[in-house]
Amino acid sequence: MKKKVAISQSNYIPWKGYFDLINQVDLFVFYDDVKYTKNDWRNRNKIKTPNGLKWLTLPCGYDFNRLICDVKLQNQIWQQKHWEILRQNYSNAPYFNTYQELFKNVYFEKKWTYLSELNQHLIKLICNLLEIKTDFEDSRNYNLKGAKEDRVVDLLKKVNATEYLTGPAAKSYLSEETFLNEKIELTWMDYSNYKKYNQLYPPFVHEVSIVDLLFNEGENAKNILNLK
Repeated sequence: MKKKVAISQSNYIPWKGYFDLINQVDLFVFYDDVKYTKNDWRNRNKIKTPNGLKWLTLPCGYDFNRLICDVKLQNQIWQQKHWEILRQNYSNAPYFNTYQELFKNVYFEKKWTYLSELNQHLIKLICNLLEIKTDFEDSRNYNLKGAKEDRVVDLLKKVNATEYLTGPAAKSYLSEETFLNEKIELTWMDYSNYKKYNQLYPPFVHEVSIVDLLFNEGENAKNILNLK
């Protein structure tokens, strides 16, 4: 039986392309038992504001000799701060009121300790809003062997993948020959040709958090992403 799989580190309120990738596969595996990287998308993302793009960054400290799943959030001050920034910049968006209680609950009903736990919770919550039916797994549930490409292949074999969908950045370290030998089809995600939508604060920018699309387009977000 065919089984299309994607593997990725969890990111903080990722951009729309992340959810497009999830939607296109049967199984999405969170890959958080790998090294935490500086200035990446694990603990931050961008939103639109009247003064241009703004980073929302989670306080994770400066120890980069950790796995993503071991990264602790340093305090809870960010929870109220991030919610206030979202409210200030999107309260006039057409569908902010539709989703505000849902997101407000994330920021106020629980004190988050681990970055990975928060990221995965938000990603699953947003998938539910977008009616994405993909199954989720966590790479920590598997006793993986090897490093880099070998580790990814080991994981794919253990989840019985017949096809691996991944972003174009992986072309720098994945060998198509390796996947051919393992009888796993290697396909590349295309993040081009996304439609523009009604967005506050021109000019239009694609590379912002999915919350921008949700607050501005509501249920129509599914059509913007051609979700099936």
